[in-house]
Amino acid sequence: MSPRPAKIPEAPGAVSAAHSPRLEPPARILVAKPGLDGHDRGAKVIVQTLRDAGFEVIYTGIRQTPEMIAQTALQEDVDAVGLSLLSGAHMTLFPKVADLLKKNGMEDVLIFGGGIIPDEDVPKLKRKGIRAIFGPGTPTQNIVDYLNAYFKKK
Repeated sequence: MSPRPAKIPEAPGAVSAAHSPRLEPPARILVAKPGLDGHDRGAKVIVQTLRDAGFEVIYTGIRQTPEMIAQTALQEDVDAVGLSLLSGAHMTLFPKVADLLKKNGMEDVLIFGGGIIPDEDVPKLKRKGIRAIFGPGTPTQNIVDYLNAYFKKK
């Protein structure tokens, strides 16, 4: 019988998984790029920021149809969907995703968005089920804080 390996000491100040402040599983967030918008740098920054903040993140990549996004959300059993769009089609694509999620019984899934969205469109999107819009220049910590507050209330 071989000797047991020595226990590796924890780093000073480290928090073990058993003593992590997040006791429940992390929220699952789908980040998607609907439509023909091929610019995904911002979405990738959000994906990494949310992962670093402890969320479980699924990224669909670019050029996703609303149907593809809704199907992925259903298959992955997500708690939230973040949509990123720079092409100007937000008034068509964001509500379509929201409608498809509702049709699939996922009305409790948080939908938030970001990108180039005129201020006058934000209230219209909120009436269609998009709970929050984060425009260009929004500090990523604001998005993390919003999501933490939202999931803390749930």
